[in-house]
Amino acid sequence: MAQQTPGGQAATNGVVTQAEIQAERTLSGVVTDADGALLPGAKVTLRSAAANQPRSTVTGQDGHFSFSGVEAGGYSLTVSATGMESTTQAGTLNADESEELPAIVLRVGAASEQVEVSSLNEQELAELQMKQEEKQRLLGVIPNFYVSYDWKAAALTPKQKFKLATRALVDPATLAIVAGFAGIEQATNEFSGYGPGWTGYGKRYGAGLADTSIGGFLGGAVFPVLFHQDPRYFYKGTGTVWQRARYALSTAVIARGDNGKWQPAYASVLGDFSSGAISNLYYPASDQSGVALTMENGMLSVAFDGVANLLQEFVLKKISSGIRSHGTPQP
Repeated sequence: MAQQTPGGQAATNGVVTQAEIQAERTLSGVVTDADGALLPGAKVTLRSAAANQPRSTVTGQDGHFSFSGVEAGGYSLTVSATGMESTTQAGTLNADESEELPAIVLRVGAASEQVEVSSLNEQELAELQMKQEEKQRLLGVIPNFYVSYDWKAAALTPKQKFKLATRALVDPATLAIVAGFAGIEQATNEFSGYGPGWTGYGKRYGAGLADTSIGGFLGGAVFPVLFHQDPRYFYKGTGTVWQRARYALSTAVIARGDNGKWQPAYASVLGDFSSGAISNLYYPASDQSGVALTMENGMLSVAFDGVANLLQEFVLKKISSGIRSHGTPQP
């Protein structure tokens, strides 16, 4: 009676030879990127302890590869693709088996990123970096868009400054935070002139949204465009604790200009004072602040900016997702 090879085909002479067993032995798998997308055209090189020469193939449109007639014993697979970091993994293939490997994941290579980035003009580079910043979220939820972890980040264009401000303000998390503060104000009857009930809550929510929008657009777009300043905080990350703390606090009153030079933070300081002054137009008469109180609140806002940047420097990076640093801080 004919014997069966591992692949299920009968040996015609009734004896299963080593050559027939090897011919049936396969090593296969699939190659993907970090997001799980299939990678066609990736080069896969198989090196076997039992073979003198390496063998290579490329993945198909479905990201799949396969080697047939693989020698039993130890082997290594090296997988590479354009723009990706290559990876090598080792294993052992038993004499009586074929193997389908778990997905092999390739990640974007740092070297290839530098090549791609170097071919971009300043505006395109700023757009790429801004899109990355829009992925940054505290605890994976709260927008953390106005922080650059690339010390040499390209300056934003006027259009990009407005785009970033709009993106931050219309984010669902921003709207939810404003709604939450309005609820707290309603519960504590803050700004009592708005009254109780849903009408009062709506007015409080509208005022909070106006505060956020006016402050965000003035300090994040309008004044930065007018004064040619960058509205982002540039993470330092190097130096002593005191040097980093001094830098973080100082950024409440100094800012990086679009020309890369540090200068008085006209944009953010005017944004803090202006938003407080404008709020007098829509808050209840009993809660409107005079000139003295507006100035006091403006100075408190500037101080708050310094504290917020201090947290950015030492705390918030640890709980922020979506960070990809492209440069070494060199302040």
